[in-house]
Amino acid sequence: MSEFILEMRGITKEFPGVRALDNVNLKVREGEIHALCGENGAGKSTLMKVLSGVYPYGSYSGDILFKGEICKFKDIKQSEELGIVIIHQELALIPYLSIAENIFLGNEQAKKGIINWNETIVKTKELLQKVGLDESPNTLVANLGVGKQQLVEIAKALSKKVKLLILDEPTAALNEDDSENLLNLLLEFKEQGMSAVIISHKLNEISKVADSITILRDGKTIETLDMRRDNVTEDRIIKGMVGRDLTNRYPKREPNIGEVIFEVKNWNVYHPLHNDRKVINNVSFYIRKGEIVGIAGLMGAGRTELAMSIFGKSYGRKISGQILKNGSEIYLEDVGKAIEHGIAYVTEDRKGNGLILMEDIRKNITLAHLRKISNKFVVNENEEIIEAEKFLKKLKIKTPSVFQKTEKLSGGNQQKVVLSKWIFAEPDILILDEPTRGIDVGAKYEIYTLMNQLSQEGKGTLMISSELPEILGMCDRIYVMSEGRITGELSKEEATQENIMKLMTKSTVRG
Repeated sequence: MSEFILEMRGITKEFPGVRALDNVNLKVREGEIHALCGENGAGKSTLMKVLSGVYPYGSYSGDILFKGEICKFKDIKQSEELGIVIIHQELALIPYLSIAENIFLGNEQAKKGIINWNETIVKTKELLQKVGLDESPNTLVANLGVGKQQLVEIAKALSKKVKLLILDEPTAALNEDDSENLLNLLLEFKEQGMSAVIISHKLNEISKVADSITILRDGKTIETLDMRRDNVTEDRIIKGMVGRDLTNRYPKREPNIGEVIFEVKNWNVYHPLHNDRKVINNVSFYIRKGEIVGIAGLMGAGRTELAMSIFGKSYGRKISGQILKNGSEIYLEDVGKAIEHGIAYVTEDRKGNGLILMEDIRKNITLAHLRKISNKFVVNENEEIIEAEKFLKKLKIKTPSVFQKTEKLSGGNQQKVVLSKWIFAEPDILILDEPTRGIDVGAKYEIYTLMNQLSQEGKGTLMISSELPEILGMCDRIYVMSEGRITGELSKEEATQENIMKLMTKSTVRG
């Protein structure tokens, strides 16, 4: 029997105008954790969709061998029957069903069409124990945090008797503690003999758990490395991914900071459903021209709620406080007013709130500022194309044309479209909520460079990030949040991971 549980040989997959995979080879040993790395658009997710049957046999060329047998999957169901289970970056859970219902959805514990709920609950408890999740099987998924939802997805995979678990950016939306727990769980599964493929841009996580790593670039296999034998460093992985050395992860920054351009005073926000729950408590901060200000905090600290409530009251109820721009109070009663006043918000959820995925790149880019390309409410389509093509070049968006549907782009290129949309709107203040989540180091560097360019133009930037190195590497000044309050403000000179973490974990409850 072969030592490899999976072999993918000469896989080639084409879309109109694009060869996404070009003769890609991948071998995964029995019982190992195999990392798959590459820039956004390198073909990682496409390769896994070929493997799992999302792209069925006949839509690609090449061979898939699982446990030595050639496979010709028509759909996901066929691959899952053999024990190949994929957990996508966007979790596929139904919020208003219980944990038990989600785990066995499509795989119901039933006889003659009647579900055996006792058996369902018992098996769910067993699965939750395996993934270390102490929740009732009857808990609604909507009431769980993202970290716990990820564990429910893994429990769902285990219910299908998984032999090869594929995880696409499993920690992209998790905080440090939840990420650590998930990685430790993967190592436990490995001890039990399970094989796994992990796609991740977090190179420190790959170094921790992976036995081997295959690097893709521009749809081609660059190399496969043994993490223990080949003396693999993060710099070596980066060079393989981007085709060059990235000596500095963050571009050199020479800030040109001016007067205060934006200020929030005594800002209070209540939960949209629970009237007595204050989510943002008396928050005040300011941003100067040309300044990048960071907001750090653990998940649940209120960072996104703060940003959304400022941006046209997109979140919350009973909102009070003042917003000043250039010293004068402004009233941002809705998103339209926020845009009129030169405020832009790049959401952390690019697929759900940042883009219209079914529309093309051109329309997504111009959406927030149609007046710029319109005359008497009629859009000048030629001008729209010209403007969109400028951003394709400026932000190096990989696509055949501006008419490509946005859903067809990789995560990093989708993020560049979101940024293009708001830069096209010509804002004075940019609120960037996790602007580099789920994208590779090369694309991150390009976004950091763009942020620096915008600050040189005098724009003020508020950057929310869960990655402390990113906050430290990019920000001129940092606010730290905990439990809906600002617990501290640090200058660039004062800011260290230790100082930020102390403020992030500081309780705001007195007594």
